[in-house]
Amino acid sequence: MIERMKKLTFLVTDQEYDSFLAGLREQGVVHVQQLKQGATSPALQEAIDLKQRIQQDLAYLEYAWGTWGKHTHTTEPAPATSDADGMQMLERVEALRDKEVATCHAIDEASKNVSRMEPWGDFDWAAVRRIEEETGLKVWFYACGNKSYNPAWEETYFTIPVSDWQKRLYFVAFSPEEPDIQAELLELPSGTLSLYQQQLAEAEQSLAETHDALCMLYQQRSMLEREMNRAQSEIQLHRVELSDEALADGAVRLMVGWTLEQKAPALTQWLDQQGIYYEIEDPALDEDVPVKITNNSFSSLFEPILRMYSLPSYQDLDPTVYFAPFFMLFFGLCLGDGGYGLLVLIGGLLLAWKGQGDAKAYGRLGAWLGGMTVICGLATGTVFGIDLTQQDWAFLAPVKKYFISDNGIGPIFGYSPMMVLSVAIGLVQVLLGMVLKAAKAIKNYGFAYAIGTLSWVVAIVAAIVLFGLPACGVELPMVLQYILYALIGLSVLGIFFYNNPASYRRPALGLLSNIGGGVWSTYSMATGLLGDLLSYIRLFALGLTGGVLGGVFNTLALDMTSSMPWYIRWLPLIIILLFGHGITFALSMISAFVHPMRLTFVEFFKNADYSGGGEEYDPFKK
Repeated sequence: MIERMKKLTFLVTDQEYDSFLAGLREQGVVHVQQLKQGATSPALQEAIDLKQRIQQDLAYLEYAWGTWGKHTHTTEPAPATSDADGMQMLERVEALRDKEVATCHAIDEASKNVSRMEPWGDFDWAAVRRIEEETGLKVWFYACGNKSYNPAWEETYFTIPVSDWQKRLYFVAFSPEEPDIQAELLELPSGTLSLYQQQLAEAEQSLAETHDALCMLYQQRSMLEREMNRAQSEIQLHRVELSDEALADGAVRLMVGWTLEQKAPALTQWLDQQGIYYEIEDPALDEDVPVKITNNSFSSLFEPILRMYSLPSYQDLDPTVYFAPFFMLFFGLCLGDGGYGLLVLIGGLLLAWKGQGDAKAYGRLGAWLGGMTVICGLATGTVFGIDLTQQDWAFLAPVKKYFISDNGIGPIFGYSPMMVLSVAIGLVQVLLGMVLKAAKAIKNYGFAYAIGTLSWVVAIVAAIVLFGLPACGVELPMVLQYILYALIGLSVLGIFFYNNPASYRRPALGLLSNIGGGVWSTYSMATGLLGDLLSYIRLFALGLTGGVLGGVFNTLALDMTSSMPWYIRWLPLIIILLFGHGITFALSMISAFVHPMRLTFVEFFKNADYSGGGEEYDPFKK
């Protein structure tokens, strides 16, 4: 449901402006409309930058805890509460981030040096320099494959093998000039192996301490969260300060805001006490009004799906409560397997039980979707790829004929019953969308503007009853048939003569305009409705595909292991089943989210005339 709003226009003198903003902020119920679009200030940009810094640091602490938290045993100290503590923590986190990066670079460098020096052992470079000074020969370091080493080099360049390391031979040669040796000439670092090993150990210890410190700070993240709230509050304050218009050479400030209708009495009482001049009125139809939606505990679970498209505009109807049951049903039909639904149900219940914040809500949503999938899977007779209609299990015998499949209730008009059911569900949702379109027209313009849409709904429903039920073997009484024909006739009059009431403001063109609109509406309905209903066949196709793939992997697992002894067979059987059903489950889950959203965002929202684009109600407050 979209909460009703009231528009407020304030005129405030420059002298009382600051105290007015402070009081308005304390009230915390007014969404201030930005009158100067794109306006900014150094203070606003500074607050935005601070918020971004804090968000980055909170995300990094989250990553640090998830990566290294299981290796630490830190306990949460008492969090500080002053503003300075929050900023000090921000600087501390950023310093640790920089230290962690520098330490990782140091570890990489030390590791490279250790790996380059390990084949040569912990020798003393001073001894090498003495040899070079006393002999006049330079020491050259080489490596080659074991079979590539030429013993003749020992006579020419006095080569000496040092070690056989990881299938390579490392040796030294002595020559005043670079020897003509077909091997890899190595440039060694200037330190010793023990030095680099010590540097590596110290860097790894420093990195572990840094990780422990980050995990400790993660447990104190509430300070950063409070600091981010303060930054957000400052952002809002500076934006509000830029949201007025100066009048009378800056002596008076004009500000426009919005508040919830139920909050208006207390707000206006405060404004009267402060002596602030204001006007309060209902929003005009063409105004951009902020939106606050409120739903029950079930429908609110589907609000994240609505937000993926857009919040409704103030002139829309909130579609959440209307598409939520359909989305749940579509998900169950697309996933289509009772076993997979059971997995989703269990996962959702665990997340709802153990999760925190939004995760708990997503867990409840998953439990609803999983439960519906279990129902749909059992109704169609598919559990973990097993077609229950093909099994000879005794307990299934009484219910086999009720499964919604070709082997259950059988074809309907020569088509698969799931295909017919999918189209029927689509028709119901499309008609519901048209009813919502009419309700939106009544809300914004009046009943006359809904007549054309309601006429189509009545005509379609009456035609289905009049011609569809006899096709199914149901004989209608003659009186009911006459009534249905009359309804269709009245609907035709509404479609062709009252689809655009506004045109009758010009009587000469009103009738012709409505007839032309009726012809166009008929063409659009004949083509668009058919296309919309055919889109719902995907519910049948995706559910069928998931069940077939699961059955294929069941057959594959049984056939590939049929010749194995039972005490060996179970392991490859389980591996094939887990692998196959894992792939099928993952692909089916993607389809079960994407295609119901497509049906909701395209077919349903189009027929419901859902425009979206609403701005969320965000009151000015601390």
